[in-house]
Parts: sequence; structure tokens; C-alpha cells
Amino acid sequence: MTTYDFDTSVDRRGTASVQWDGVADRFGVPGLLPFTISDMDFPCPPQVLDALRERVAHGVFGYTDWRLGEFREAIRGWYAGRHDTALDPEWIVYAPSVLSLLSQLLQMWTEPGDGVVVHTPTYDGFRKAVTGLGRELRGVPMRDAAGLERELARPDAKVLILCSPHNPTGRVWTETALGEMARMARTHGVAVIADEIHADFAHDGHRHLPWTRFVTDEGPGPGRWALITSASKAFNFPGLNGSYGIIGDPEERATFVRRMETGEGLASPAVLSLTAHIAAYREGAQWLDAARSYVAGNMTMLADRLRSAFPELRWEPPQAGYLAWIDLRALGVDDEALQRELVERERVAIMRGGVYGAEGFVRMNLGCPRTKAEAGADALVRALTRLTA
Repeated sequence: MTTYDFDTSVDRRGTASVQWDGVADRFGVPGLLPFTISDMDFPCPPQVLDALRERVAHGVFGYTDWRLGEFREAIRGWYAGRHDTALDPEWIVYAPSVLSLLSQLLQMWTEPGDGVVVHTPTYDGFRKAVTGLGRELRGVPMRDAAGLERELARPDAKVLILCSPHNPTGRVWTETALGEMARMARTHGVAVIADEIHADFAHDGHRHLPWTRFVTDEGPGPGRWALITSASKAFNFPGLNGSYGIIGDPEERATFVRRMETGEGLASPAVLSLTAHIAAYREGAQWLDAARSYVAGNMTMLADRLRSAFPELRWEPPQAGYLAWIDLRALGVDDEALQRELVERERVAIMRGGVYGAEGFVRMNLGCPRTKAEAGADALVRALTRLTA
């Protein structure tokens, strides 16, 4: 069995990294140890790197059509093998990013002033996309099924954005919960856009179920729904700029492709992103399982240190992903004071929960070597200890 090295640190400074080089833009101080934006500090799987080297060695990067090569077939194979889910490759469309997919679909299915429903806390990219287009963002707490139905029943509610698994909490939705959301959407005529970019990082004991399973009782069919995602999160190549959507209705799919190729001028994809997707989905499963296991170890380490210092927090690792969503409200610490301690004394950057609409929380990226994760966990514990002394 192949083993992978996740312990060796890779120096990302000086690479225009948003997480490392851009930390001063968000926190006002350069040189902080960052646990922020959701990319990992691990190199891509060696199989992906090999495929990229081979494609670069070819030397010609002309206009490319994502429908002509192996891109869609690799996605179909991944869903069949990884998620036990059948996909028709014809349902698949390409876009530069998941948020560009979201923006186009919102423009297709809503008008300015329409309501777009999300679960709270909410990934800040959703808020920016929705409000930036002049739509009204309407948040519902994650476990408030009655509140969700009330919001979806409003006449001007047009879209539910479903983050599955959920960012920032890392929750993997159950079959029952997804089925109930599908029922609500059908009952109230609300379109569903399921962002499933964290799907392949569901941890042991939790199973992600693609939205395509819940569109109708018989399986995917006509209607306003889309699954939007990318291999870039699980296999760590977001900088290659590429994503895909699954849109079952042929007219909606054709409209989307036409908008991208004409209104947006994006007929040709990023060829290295196609290469990376194909290699990741065909050859990267073993690396992904090893990465998930390693990150789970980081989460266990954090849980142990938090429980030892602050048993009243009762923090548990997330069900999916490498983002630790930590509820600190039991400690009664002030968010601003905590950020000052973390930034000025500990020299670490950890995202405050207010970014996602939840004061009293922090979100900490542990997709990194164990030594860095330990440094961040210890810094957080020290800062909290001083504030609660």
C-alpha cells in the first residue's frame, strides 16, 4: 500500500497564496501563522502532479472543449465508485469556479429582490454572491426545519442554496434531512442549488448523499435544480480554476451553457484543471483516504487539547472537511478580545465566527501538517486561558 507524507511542511510564502501571503489583508498584520481560507497546505496527489507534468510537457495549450475529452467520463466513474450514484455524462457542465456556477444559476432562476434561502451559519461566499446580485439572503438555523419551510413557502422565495456537507459546521446531512428538504422545495416550487464541494471529505462513519438522489422519487428529472462542485477542494488544486455542475433538465442545462459561452465568453476551459480532475478521479482515491485520515488525526488532537483545557466546551470534530467549527460561547469570551490575543500575542490567524454570521465561534483550518495544527491548537488554548483566568 502506498504511503503519503503529510508531515513535511511546504513553504507557501512568496507564492501569492491568499492564506499565507494575503493574511495581512484580512488581519492587518503580516507574518501570522494562518488557519484561514479553505485550501490545504499539502501538495496535490502525486498522480495529479504526474498528469500535470505530462500535459505541460506536451507544450501546446490551445483552445479546448470540455465535452470532447475524458472529463465527463471521469466524473461519471467517480460518482459510480465513490458515491454509488449513477450520472448521465450529458448532465455535466463546466465552469471556472463553484461560485461562478452559483452566480449564473442565480441569474437564471431569480430576479433582483427575490429571496434566496440559506442555512445559518453561512459560508460568506454565498452572502457575497446573493447580495451582490441584488437578491435578498434569508437565513434559517440549520436544525430549524419548521423555519425552513416557512421561508420556502414565502411567495418570493425562489432558491434554496444547500451547502452539503455544510460549511462552516462540517455537518453531513442525513438521508431523512435531505429528503425533507427535497419535499419542501417541490411543494413550494423553489429551485435548489446544492454546493457539494466538501462531499469527498466526509469522515469515517458519515456518508455523503448527492442531491441527484433526491430530485424526484424516481431519480433525477426535469426541474430547476443543480449540483455544483469541484475536485479542487478534496485534492487541493483550487488555483487551477475549474469546477462542474450537474443540471438534469436539458433546457436549463442548455441555457446555462449558452450563458457561459456567449454572455461570459467562457467557451474554452482551463485545460490543466481538466487534467487534474481526470487524474484525481481516476487515480487519487487512495491519496484522498490517506489525507482524510491524517486530517481526522489533527481534529482528534484539537479535541483532546480543548477537552483537557475547557471540558465545558464539549467540542467534537466535524463530520466532514478540514475546517474546525468551534463554539466558544460557554466560555463567555469577547470575540474582539480573542482576536487581539490570537493576532497580537500568539501571532496566529483564525477566522472569527462573525464572518459566517455566528458570534462566539471560530473556524480553524486544520488541512495542514501536524506540527502546524498543534501550534495553532496550543495558541488558541493559551489565548482562551488568559481570557478566562
